[in-house]
Order: sequence, then structure tokens, then C-alpha cells
Amino acid sequence: MVRGEEDCAFAEDNAHRVRLSVVSAGLYTGARALPVAACPQLPADRYRTERLTGVVFGAGHARALARGTAVLDSVAAAAGPAALRESPGVCELDAAEAVQRAWFVDGRSLSDAAVHRDVADELGGDADAVTTAYASPACRAKAHADFHELRRPGVTSYPTLLLLLHTAHGADQMGGAASTAASLTAALDQRLTTTFQAPHDPPSQGEPS
Repeated sequence: MVRGEEDCAFAEDNAHRVRLSVVSAGLYTGARALPVAACPQLPADRYRTERLTGVVFGAGHARALARGTAVLDSVAAAAGPAALRESPGVCELDAAEAVQRAWFVDGRSLSDAAVHRDVADELGGDADAVTTAYASPACRAKAHADFHELRRPGVTSYPTLLLLLHTAHGADQMGGAASTAASLTAALDQRLTTTFQAPHDPPSQGEPS
């Protein structure tokens, strides 16, 4: 998908002032973790996403939708990036892009540990350690922690870029699914200028009469 390329470009352009972290969403959890065949809206969602954002889905993804056997399970899918984040030398943005590509381009189930092992191999990580971590309860707990982190600011659509400044303001949503690296940088400039604008000197009150 193209979305990851824009986020990576934004991160590279602004590496001197921001650090991007990837937080997994929880769209398909509990009773919503279902086989693709039970989600007939997915082809229409795919078409709408392509039309609105220009992202490119692969033939493997189309075949996976047609088969309908892959299970959409956000906990299993998010455990992979959680394991990859702990692997020394693996960039979490690169890992997120590779995991997305595995499903949205190649049509590989993100519930398959082999997907995350292959991503670790591709990015120079410790594939054995990632495979072991992926199967651990700790990575499932980290996945749930990600979901909770996104629920707090009320995120309801994905992908979403949140700007977290060291102020009392909290997280602020920035851009949208169709945002480019350039538009995100412009939005960041505006937020930083507004948030950290130097206060004006108060007007003189004069001498008391």
C-alpha cells in the first residue's frame, strides 16, 4: 500500500523534530474476529479506499478475499508488529509497512507466524526470537495495550496520525488517510507554531493615579 510510503517519507523529512511510533488498531477483536467470508463489505471497502486514497492493493489480496478463509483477528495481527518492535535493528515503520504489504498486497494471513518471521528476515532481525515472541502472551498483552492507547483519544478510523506534544494538550489528530508527506509536514509546521508561539508582552498598565 502507498500509505506507508507517505508516512515513512514524512518521518524522514522531519526526523530532526519528531519520532514516529506505530500503534496497532483493534478493528477485529472478540466477536468481530471473523473469517473474510463473514465480512461481505470488504470488497466495497477496498474499492472505496482505492478511490479515495490511491493506495494499490495486490492480486494476492483479491484472491484472499475471494477464498474467504483468512480470519481477520486484530490481536494476532498486532502481536506481529509488537514482536518486531522488540527485535534489535528493525525499524518499526519498515516493519509496519512490510506487515501491511503481506496482507494488502500478497494476501497472506497476519495470523500466520510465518509472515512475521519472514518480515524479521527481510529487515535483518532475529527471526527465531520474533517467532517465539509472537506466540507469547506478552505480545498479545502489548496488542491490547495498543488498542487501549488509541481508544483514549477517540480514534475511529485508520490509518490515523496522532501528534503528541509535551504539553497538557494531549494527542491531536493530524491529516487523514489521503494525506501526503508534504501536507503532513505543513500541518506539523502549523501545529508547532500555534502551540509554541512566544507569548506577547502584556500591555503597559501605566502608573496608578
